[in-house]
Amino acid sequence: MSRMTDRLSSKEIATKARKQYEDKKFSKLPAVAIELPSKGQAYPEEHPLRGGYIEMRYPTAYDEDILTNASYIKQGVVLDKLLESICVTDVDINDLIIADKEKMLLSARILAYGPEYPVTVIDPKTQKTLKRIVNLEKIQSKEFELTSDANGEFEYSIDDITLKFIFPTSKIVDNLRDTNTVSDLMNNIICEVNGDREPANIKEFIKFNFLSKQSRQFRDYIESHIPTLITEYEFEGENGSTFTAGFPFGPDLFWS
Repeated sequence: MSRMTDRLSSKEIATKARKQYEDKKFSKLPAVAIELPSKGQAYPEEHPLRGGYIEMRYPTAYDEDILTNASYIKQGVVLDKLLESICVTDVDINDLIIADKEKMLLSARILAYGPEYPVTVIDPKTQKTLKRIVNLEKIQSKEFELTSDANGEFEYSIDDITLKFIFPTSKIVDNLRDTNTVSDLMNNIICEVNGDREPANIKEFIKFNFLSKQSRQFRDYIESHIPTLITEYEFEGENGSTFTAGFPFGPDLFWS
């Protein structure tokens, strides 16, 4: 597939994408329900994803115009635009937590071109470069066991502190890309401290009262419990042995 083309301008593609979204009820393409790694617990009770599934349709030749649009590629939004186009459920893609968005991306690749994904990996024993195939249908998510409240918030307690928090969404991660500080992350995901939901008070707590040791334990808790797509895969080595390695996950899914 050619990587870049501007046969259609970004504005034209956006307009067509919106029309296609509005016309989905007339489409003959089947909608597919995709199970989310978060099981829907990362969203409020009234949210369309609370049930733990998101509906997507099969990509078409039109969607390949999105994938190859030079402006979208340059802006780094090409995958978001694709997901917006093929998502049937009425949601803002950037309000999804990272693992749920990654599951959408994985599913989009399978729906578009099938589950076989050619990759290049290095055998750790021989250091030789090998060409292998990943079966994307075998990719699983880590078991998620937490239960949220009606607001899609989770509870964490340490010492005499009880926090309510959310897992980072795609929007939060994008907003923190330039700063990437611990305090900025805390301010974006902590919703309540000991029953107090006032943002100014939460900010003051993080700045003056949330000890480094407590903050680290909280972050460790998040890291160990956050919904996660497992992108480690078992490959066959040269001599019949096996090894586990990661593989490219992102735009390469569609351009390999």
